[in-house]
Amino acid sequence: MDISTLKRNQFLRSVELKRDNVESFSKYPYCLPVIKNLTSLEFHPKVTFIVGENGTGKSTILEAVATAYGFNPEGGTINFNFASMDTHSELYNNIKLIKGVKKPENGFFLRAESFYNLATNIDELDREVPGLISSYGGKSLHNQSHGESFFSVLMNRFGSKGLYILDEPEAALSPARQMAMISRIHELVKERSQFIIATHSPIIMAYPDSIIYEIKDDIKVREYEETEHYQLMKSFINNTDKMIDILIDDED
Repeated sequence: MDISTLKRNQFLRSVELKRDNVESFSKYPYCLPVIKNLTSLEFHPKVTFIVGENGTGKSTILEAVATAYGFNPEGGTINFNFASMDTHSELYNNIKLIKGVKKPENGFFLRAESFYNLATNIDELDREVPGLISSYGGKSLHNQSHGESFFSVLMNRFGSKGLYILDEPEAALSPARQMAMISRIHELVKERSQFIIATHSPIIMAYPDSIIYEIKDDIKVREYEETEHYQLMKSFINNTDKMIDILIDDED
C-alpha cells in the first residue's frame, strides 16, 4: 500500500491548536514552549513518537489529543468514564483533530501514571458485566505485576484497525518487554492500526516505520540517531566507566 493511500486511511491525520481561542499564553499549559509555538502537528499513518525531557509537554499534548478524541483522560477505551481525580488540562478544548475518512474499530488510551485506577475500574466493571475481564487476558490486572498487567493489555485488549495512544509505556516494561512491544506494534500496524506514543525509551522509539517529534524549545522532526535520548544512552553504554566517573565525583 502506497503512502498516499495510507494517509487517506489513517484514523488521525493531524492536530491543530486553535490559537485564537487561547486567552493567554502565559498560563499553563499554553505557557509551555511547545504549546506556545504550536500551530499544527501531522501524525504518521503508522507510528508517531513524541519524545523529550520531563516537563517539556509531551504527555500534555498526548492527553489533550486522547481526550479530544473521546478517550477517558485517565485511560481506557472510548466507553470508560471513571474519574479518580480531575487533573487533566483544558488544552483539549482548544485543539482541533483532523480525522481520516475511516473510523477505528478498536482504540485505547494507555498511560502509566493512572494505570492502577484503570485496572481498578476494569475489576469493578467485570463485577457488573461478568466476563469482561476475559478481553484483558482473563485475569485481574491487579493480580499481576505492573509490567505483566501493562503488557497483558497490549497483547489481549489491542486489536486490528485500532487507534492506540500510549503515554510512557516503558515505565512498566523491562528492556526485554520493550523489545517484545516493538514486535506487537508491528503486528498491529500490519493489521492497519495507528499508534501515537510519548516515550523516553530509545528501544521503543527505534521502531522504523514512524516519525519522531522531539520537544525542546519547540517541536521538530528528528532522525532516531539525532534524538537526545538515543545519544545519551549510546554514550553511556559505550563509555560506562567514564560516564560513571563524571556522575559520581569522589574527589572530595
